[in-house]
Amino acid sequence: MSSDKTNVAAIQDAVRAFRDARDWRQFHSPKNLSMSIAIEAAELMEHFQWLTTGQALDLVQEDGPDKEAIVEELADVLIYCFSLADILDCDVADIIYDKLAKSGRKYPVERYRGRF
Repeated sequence: MSSDKTNVAAIQDAVRAFRDARDWRQFHSPKNLSMSIAIEAAELMEHFQWLTTGQALDLVQEDGPDKEAIVEELADVLIYCFSLADILDCDVADIIYDKLAKSGRKYPVERYRGRF
């Protein structure tokens, strides 16, 4: 699976354009978007509820209707995340790189490799 089709800024622009074409900005408050992220995340989790780790892995190994539904829920979560970042005037790449750097300092590889 390749992610070189576009960059993060282009995705953020596409999400914004989709929203603006429908005049949905008026509904995109931080409260509404954060709730939507949680709701979509719950819908994503529902696909795995009551499965063992092995069953969950099997579910996503091969293309089919189950994996397609899971990927669509993941896309919903990401779209709402990009939408919230837009409303908060955050650059998605910047906040991810910043958080990875902070987490890298908190969880150094030499101490945490292979363990929680």
